[in-house]
Amino acid sequence: MRYLITFSYDGTSFYGYQKQPKLRTVEGELESALKFISGGEDITIHSSGRTDRGVHAINQYAHFDLNKDITLYKLKCALNTHTSNDIYIKKVEIVDNLFHARYSVKKKTYIYKLNTNEYNPLERNYVFQYNKKLDINKMNTEIKNLIGKHDYSSFVNMEDKKESYIRTIYDAYINEDNGIITFTFIGDGFLKYQIRNMVGALIEVCTKNRSIKSILEAKDRTTFGKIAPPEGLYLLDVEY
Repeated sequence: MRYLITFSYDGTSFYGYQKQPKLRTVEGELESALKFISGGEDITIHSSGRTDRGVHAINQYAHFDLNKDITLYKLKCALNTHTSNDIYIKKVEIVDNLFHARYSVKKKTYIYKLNTNEYNPLERNYVFQYNKKLDINKMNTEIKNLIGKHDYSSFVNMEDKKESYIRTIYDAYINEDNGIITFTFIGDGFLKYQIRNMVGALIEVCTKNRSIKSILEAKDRTTFGKIAPPEGLYLLDVEY
């Protein structure tokens, strides 16, 4: 039987999503729980994608095959019992055997949160503590240049070699609420560090008068400076 789980996690204490030897990861913890539930069988999970160390997920998805007579409710309870408190399984459902949590994805939505108010130690692991004012209107104008089908190699660290850096962003916009800025990106998929680099470039639109269009067209990561840190980034949802 093939199952799809919807789950959230706080990425603060994990070394990223992907399983790594001797390191605590989201994937590793879920597979450990499934091994216990299955009675000792190694179960491989396939997620909609990976998140880096310190990045969070509000709605992440993964599928796995499990041959065990168990109700959906009991499987959900068992997974939540045998994973730590920084992971929570929201939903378990049965899917077709042709379904794949990664390759069946149509759209992904990520958000990035940034604080322009005074430093808040209680939110330091969940909101980037930038603590300076930014021109929201200017960034909202510039972010529109990221929408469409483009080569996003300017926003990928060069050691991450890919056959293609072409992706499609369907929408991108910025909201502000009491000094907390939320960047939203909706696309068919994103490259490693792409969103954090795009946020870093948008900050420099304000601080160094950079142009997103010129950065995008340069296809050169060295055209702007710092990448935004991971703690403000969340996988919000995935559309299948």
